[in-house]
Amino acid sequence: MLRHVVVFTWKPGTSAESLADLRAGLAALPGQIPEIRAYSFGDDAGMAAGNEAFAVVADFDDEAGWRSYATHPSHVEVLDGLVRPILARRHAVQFHCDEPA
Repeated sequence: MLRHVVVFTWKPGTSAESLADLRAGLAALPGQIPEIRAYSFGDDAGMAAGNEAFAVVADFDDEAGWRSYATHPSHVEVLDGLVRPILARRHAVQFHCDEPA
């Protein structure tokens, strides 16, 4: 299993509508990209200062599944149309693990 974790901070002034559109776009991806085995996302819970604002966690069988997701037109559309316009900062990691999220 390969786990992909991404955390984001949004540009100041990002609207609630932009974030709602982003959540809707992300929620649609598992139904459009068969390589996704598990998928979750959400806002930071606000329990520690200095955290990023939002996270996405996705599980795939292997690197090939992740690469398919990374280049899938639906994913690219979400990135280009919904993430990049509001993005201030992004960090990501992929790692091997034994169980889905």
